[in-house]
Amino acid sequence: MVRRISGISVLLIALGAFGTTTIFVSKATQKPSTAMAVPPIPVVAGSVQKHDVPIYLPGMGTVIAYNNVIVRSQITGQIVKIAFTQGQTVQKGDLLAEIDPRPYQAQLDQAVANRDRDQAQLANAQTNLNRYVPLASKGWATPQLLDTQKAQVNQLQAMVKSDEAVIEQARTNLSYTRLTSPIHGVSGIRQIDDGNIIHPTDANGLVDITQIQPISLIFSLPQADFTQIQAQMANGPLTVLAYSQDEKVVLDEGKLDLIDNQIVQTTGTIRLRASFPNAKRLLWPGELVNAHLLLETRHDGLTIPASAVQQGPNGSFVWVIGPDAKVDTRPVTVAQTSDGQALIDSGLKVDENVVVQGQYRLQPGALVRALDGKAAEQANLQSAVEEAIP
Repeated sequence: MVRRISGISVLLIALGAFGTTTIFVSKATQKPSTAMAVPPIPVVAGSVQKHDVPIYLPGMGTVIAYNNVIVRSQITGQIVKIAFTQGQTVQKGDLLAEIDPRPYQAQLDQAVANRDRDQAQLANAQTNLNRYVPLASKGWATPQLLDTQKAQVNQLQAMVKSDEAVIEQARTNLSYTRLTSPIHGVSGIRQIDDGNIIHPTDANGLVDITQIQPISLIFSLPQADFTQIQAQMANGPLTVLAYSQDEKVVLDEGKLDLIDNQIVQTTGTIRLRASFPNAKRLLWPGELVNAHLLLETRHDGLTIPASAVQQGPNGSFVWVIGPDAKVDTRPVTVAQTSDGQALIDSGLKVDENVVVQGQYRLQPGALVRALDGKAAEQANLQSAVEEAIP
């Protein structure tokens, strides 16, 4: 019985080994499954556009007042009236402050009285001279008396002229008691209060008046641009746009006034001045702004979104989408980047499609799928977030 059970066990073990081997062989001889196709990479695409493109020379500058005046007193006296509010707009000739006029009015009155006295004496001397002349012709008056009277008349005439000059000076000093604005502009911080004594030697004067309409901008450009600027200025005034420091807001549009008469050798730049009407008062003296000098307008220029331009070891390039929806890199020459658009000098043709967002996943020959609508907007937003993360 024992031998029989052992034989059955051996048989079962052999059958199990045979079955295992069969299964292993069948799996080993199975054909491998076909590799899964790589899905296209979603990207945001844009086309090469052709239109007129303005060529700007960018620079940075400082806004300065068109005119700036420190209102100072030309006489010494006590301020009895302040007639302006700090920061207000004033017109030329507006009263700003008044100095006590009484001492200067008294000087004028005294000068007028002296003149009247001398004029009376002159009239009397002239009358006497008129009497002596016919008497001298008849021998009844000596020549010495006549000459003395003539000298007295001349002396009194000179005194009257001197009195007139003193009166004019006194009248001028009296007019200086009224401090008025010499220009149209905006008043600054008042430097002296009502009741104080003001002097001509006061360094800060009464107040600073700044003309901001129009207003000027001093900015710098590389000296290499000097020849182009001069050539374009020969054709007429050049337009200058003033941008905020973040380049997002156009503050005003003005005209180029002049090029400085020398190049700054320490920086290799040339200074320029532009004037702006500043109607909205967005430009303020001392403000740092970005200046864009419109040099020319290029007709039929090729542009693409600036985000399509990438930087590599050999310079700028873009990912170009072929007719088969596959991408490849292509070197380009960028003339300028402005308002989110890149002007292309060479490397692209009109109506070609380029990748605007999503370049980080691409490789040459990769298959892409262009997104549109909300999907493109979301991709742009996602790309902006990824670029913001260091």
